[in-house]
Amino acid sequence: MGLIVDAYISHPDLALTDTIDAVPEVSIRVVPHSATDPETGLFFFRVRNDDFDAFEAALSSDPTVAESSLVTESDTDRVYRLRHTDDTELLSPKAARVGGLMVEARSRDGGWIVKLQLPDREALADLWEFCEERGMSFKLERLYQQGDWEAEGATGLTAAQHEALLTAFEEGYFEEPRETSQQEVADLLGISSTAAGGRIRRGTAKLIETTLADREPGDER
Repeated sequence: MGLIVDAYISHPDLALTDTIDAVPEVSIRVVPHSATDPETGLFFFRVRNDDFDAFEAALSSDPTVAESSLVTESDTDRVYRLRHTDDTELLSPKAARVGGLMVEARSRDGGWIVKLQLPDREALADLWEFCEERGMSFKLERLYQQGDWEAEGATGLTAAQHEALLTAFEEGYFEEPRETSQQEVADLLGISSTAAGGRIRRGTAKLIETTLADREPGDER
């Protein structure tokens, strides 16, 4: 059974370290489905910040960024496409080489909090050794079996549905009145409005099925 690993990683040459240090209030998340693109070397980041001018100024001088472009924007969020320099330290390609997947990555305290799905402890050891060889800090925060993680969430959601629902929630799609539109959620996900609506509807139905259906009020199972 596979492992789910939550860890904090940091290194002076890790992607966007200078930008995170320069604008510590910024919230940066790797867009999950594009965390690793070995063919193009392009990475996509969703950024939440009150001062995008400060963020872009830091980005322009970040030694880990070879080129960047704005993909889509709203009042509070923007999605950027970046190509890193050759000297940039990256964890996701190594995770892929050991048979794993970076499920999530978000900035914190000058580094990154990552959630990794790995096939076994040997893969975790390989990843740990990789970080040690490069002087990269790898602090394990949580380790659990994939089955335990799935049971804990017990949602049955696909990765695409999870991403769509989480994005919609964070953007205020479920608020009354709504703080964002279906089209704006779709733009953040890089898909059509119809596809975004479908993921939200199917994801919501799956959540109801797995958390509410066939349960009596007060049932704690």
